[in-house]
Amino acid sequence: MSSEAPKSSSERRPDWAALVIAAVLAIVAAVIFVDVSRLTATTGYSPIGPASVPYWIGFGLIGLAVWTVFAAFRHDFPERERQEVSPVLWVVGGLLAQMILIRFAGFSIATGLLFGLAARGFGARKLHISIPVGIVICLAIWWLFAGVLQLSLPAGPLENLLLQ
Repeated sequence: MSSEAPKSSSERRPDWAALVIAAVLAIVAAVIFVDVSRLTATTGYSPIGPASVPYWIGFGLIGLAVWTVFAAFRHDFPERERQEVSPVLWVVGGLLAQMILIRFAGFSIATGLLFGLAARGFGARKLHISIPVGIVICLAIWWLFAGVLQLSLPAGPLENLLLQ
């Protein structure tokens, strides 16, 4: 007779988060394989062509997915902390605001708003300080790219003031 206590049902269940990670790895590998299959197979005189490295990456991702499935059933993943949703929402809100505003408000205002909201997500409490600071930093970045490097970033009212 075994002295080992029977495992509870929670110990026999796989780690569902790890299985989701394994599925995402497999999906990314499948996308790589589909995309690489469109490349021409002509390699010329060398057996290594433009599809070689993406195939290696795809096979590596499949290997990681299989490894993650085994780890999910063996419970090899560390215990995770509870996820805070509020900081993620602040950062995602900043990204959405930037995507919506960048055409109309320009690079500096839209990206400065992203800076302020992301700072709030990381713990900054004073939006009335972080947003203007972000706008000033982004205006300097816009000037560097547009003025010095002659690269195009969306211009808004603040940038147009600098251009006049």
